[in-house]
This record gives sequence, C-alpha cells and structure tokens, in this order.
Amino acid sequence: MQLWNQVRRTGRRWLYGAIALTMAAGLIAVTPKPSEAGLLDLIFGGIQYIQLSNMGDAGEVDLGRRIDASIRQQVPIYTRNPDMVSYIQSIGNRLAATSNRPPDDDFQYTFQIVDDDSVNAFATAGGFAYVNTGLIREAETEAELAGVMAHEIGHVVGRHVVNRMRDQAAISGIAGALGINQDALVGLGVQLALELPNSRAAEIEADNLGFDNMGAAGYDQQGFITFMQKLGEGGSPPEFLSTHPNPDNRVSNLQSRYNNERIPTAVDGSSAEAYQARISKL
Repeated sequence: MQLWNQVRRTGRRWLYGAIALTMAAGLIAVTPKPSEAGLLDLIFGGIQYIQLSNMGDAGEVDLGRRIDASIRQQVPIYTRNPDMVSYIQSIGNRLAATSNRPPDDDFQYTFQIVDDDSVNAFATAGGFAYVNTGLIREAETEAELAGVMAHEIGHVVGRHVVNRMRDQAAISGIAGALGINQDALVGLGVQLALELPNSRAAEIEADNLGFDNMGAAGYDQQGFITFMQKLGEGGSPPEFLSTHPNPDNRVSNLQSRYNNERIPTAVDGSSAEAYQARISKL
C-alpha cells in the first residue's frame, strides 16, 4: 500500500537505485568465502550482513525495528492522544492473537498511527504495521478499520515484505556471498513499505488471510468488504486501492467467501455510533 505521490516515488527510486548500484559494485569487487568473514569485518569496519533466506522470527523483528526507525524519520507518527494510540494497538493485538502467525517470545506486533489525511495503511518486516489518520476517519465502523488492519497482518503472516526484499535484492545486485549489507537492506525495506506496490498474488492472499483473521477475532467480516466497496465507488479511488489489484475483483472474491464461509457469531465492531465516539478525539 502506497503512501507517497509520484514525484516522491521517482526521486526515491533514483536514490535507492544509486544505493543498490553502489552496494553491488562493492560486493562484486570482493567476493569472499565464508571463512574470510572475520578479515572482511576488519577491512570494512564491522559492516553487518544479513541472510534473508534463513531468517528466523527474532531476526525479522530486529530488521523490522531498524526499518521502523528509518520510517519514523520520514513520516509523522501520531502521538497526540495516548488513548487513541492504545485503541488502535488494542484492535491490532486482538487480530494478531488470532492470526496464523500469533505473537510469541520471538515475534511481537507493533501498530502505529501515521498522522496523514490520505487513506492508507502499510506493513513492513517484523510485525510493524501502520495506519493513517485519514483511513481511521474514513472508516465508519471498527469492523471496517479492523478489516484493513487484518489485511496488513496478512502481509506479515505471509512474510510478503521479507520475500520481496529477497527478490529485489537479487534483482538489484546488492546480495553477495555474505548476504546483504544491513544498511542497504534497511533502505530497501523502507522503499518497499512506502513506495512499491505488492504483487497481485500477495494482495489477494492478504485479503483472504485478513478475512479469516477477522472471523477468528470475532469481527463482522462484512466490514472489510463494505469498506472496500465504499472506497472503490468514489470518483477517484484513494491510494489504498488505486495501486492494488482491481478492487471490484477483490470485493467479489471476499463477498463470495462471506456468503459461503462467514462465521455467523462474528458480529463485533458493526456499530457506527460506538466507533465514531471512540475516534472523536483523533
């Protein structure tokens, strides 16, 4: 899910392309054997390399923290109302607990609000998810908001960001024998989170995982469908939908699943009055 306009995208793509080329040149110049890692650390001043292919949960969370630190320097994180921050975290925690990748000692989720009026949300490695104030206000019920957050958790469950980082690193040439330079990898992670769309397959998988997650958490599964329909019917679809697979097809898929697979007891979050009262001081 994308946050920035085309001008910013173009500028940042040029910047990260330059970073990728610089890292590729450095890795091509020295192609070490694993046994030479200690010597290379001395030569390169302790540069850290990361292997994405065998990264565990703890490693992904550590990478996510580094990406989050960089993201927080580039987007305004909402902190004005601690109760609102806690409310969003509580929705996220409720969903995460019933997801296909629940939190444990090595893996925790972090939910943050971006103080931006655009209708958008995104996630990155290590369970870090972000939702804009504009999207929170656009939703009419908690179930609608929970649907978007469950979708983002679906990206985390599917390890979509880590897989995209691995693929993009291979394409750009920044992956070497020791792995990927940590700083370059963090820069790539930020770029993927803020600028580059997920694949069609990843979006559909996140839709389906999110739909199941909503039901398991007790939320009205129609909420996400209703929200997508409402946003798609606008004259100019927001960034939340415009950079994703055809929203009509996504809605049809989820509506079919709702008609045949919904959990009848999952009805929470459908009160517009209660939700509007909760976000009135956003």
